[in-house]
Amino acid sequence: MLYLIKGIVLGFSIAAPVGPIGVLCIRRTLANGMGNGFISGLGAATADAIYGFIAVLGISVVSAFLLDHQSYLRVVGGVFLLYLGYTTFKSMPAQVAANASGKGLLGAYTSTLFLTITNPMTIMSFAAVFAGLGVGVIDENYMSPFLLVIGVFIGSMFWWLILSGMVNVLRHRFDQKHLKWINQLSGLIITGFGMVSLLSI
Repeated sequence: MLYLIKGIVLGFSIAAPVGPIGVLCIRRTLANGMGNGFISGLGAATADAIYGFIAVLGISVVSAFLLDHQSYLRVVGGVFLLYLGYTTFKSMPAQVAANASGKGLLGAYTSTLFLTITNPMTIMSFAAVFAGLGVGVIDENYMSPFLLVIGVFIGSMFWWLILSGMVNVLRHRFDQKHLKWINQLSGLIITGFGMVSLLSI
């Protein structure tokens, strides 16, 4: 149970800083509602759990592959951020809201999953923190790593639920004009993250 609690705290802490995923979640919540914003965050939470699983089990081959190819992953992630930034900047609130169901929710989930997966620095963060927690390669207690990864997912998911819920409460204060400004500002911020990702290679 202690590892589950540690995982929840860790997942919440890693998800909380507002980066490109946070901006996307906020913008999609304002445009499409809490469900779309939460599903967007759920994609990131899934990626966090996957990377946490890799790190906590000490799969050196997979970890080494990700780190050896981090430049390529940053290029892919950076280009995708530029694309998302451009489409977000150009999108009109009414058009964005029309994509809120079905295929739109799947797209919201997969896009944030892809963005988080293409950030190889995530696994380095997990590996460092897990080492600090004293969780090494699979030991005699198989349940500890399993509970820790579940905790990471729950903690990350809890953050996205809080964020999308808070933004959803405030969304009714914005009209179409304000939503358009938010789309443009979000687009510029996301594009900025993409440029930083590419320039950091």
